[in-house]
Amino acid sequence: MSDKNAETVHLDARLVGSAPLTYIDFAFSTSSDEEVAGPRPAAATPHGRDPAVAPEFRVVDIAALSALIEPEAQALGFALVRVKMTGGKSDPTLQVMAERPDTRQLTIDDCSALSHRISDRLDELEAAGRDPIPDAYRLEVSSPGIDRPLTRLADFADWAGHEARIRLKAPVDGRKQVTGDLAGVDGDRISVDMGQHGTVTLTMDQIDNAKLVMTDRLIAATQPLSSEGAEEIEDTSDETLEEDNH
Repeated sequence: MSDKNAETVHLDARLVGSAPLTYIDFAFSTSSDEEVAGPRPAAATPHGRDPAVAPEFRVVDIAALSALIEPEAQALGFALVRVKMTGGKSDPTLQVMAERPDTRQLTIDDCSALSHRISDRLDELEAAGRDPIPDAYRLEVSSPGIDRPLTRLADFADWAGHEARIRLKAPVDGRKQVTGDLAGVDGDRISVDMGQHGTVTLTMDQIDNAKLVMTDRLIAATQPLSSEGAEEIEDTSDETLEEDNH
């Protein structure tokens, strides 16, 4: 992959039992400071103000960002899964996660198309003096992955029967974290079967974050992504696994 291409692809190889499972996770980083028709160099200055100025980093309105980004995803036929700012002051990164409703995944071309569309939209706002992220940052677009985050009520219904780990905003029955099989959704109530510990019922406003747990059952139920273009993938599986274990 050329150094001038700002779209970087990571291969996330996970071991399940004795057999390796290769899962392709796509992450695209773009910059707003290149010419519109020019290349997107990987080392280009990121979105927003010159980081050398080092202004005080401000809290970003994620709800407002999501409202801006969701129409861009929908225009491509995608569903927005999550918008998140990570990296703190040292490496602020806007992470956008999306999927195709029919496959629950994205291809390399899908990620690239959404990355460019979001970047163009944010560039328009910056030029108009309405940049929603006034400080320098990077843009990363990805597919959810197998052990995906659960961010919408529909996710808890769609993945019923699979194990999830849920962190709560406040303890429920003395528990700050709930791990168990998703047992369905009734109205706005989410049921989680914790086995011998019984079943707990939650609402979205009680949940801080939630994600599926990587199990053989989940892997068997998840259709693999296409391996097309795999020869261009940069294998960072060891780094990814190490980060996931921290």
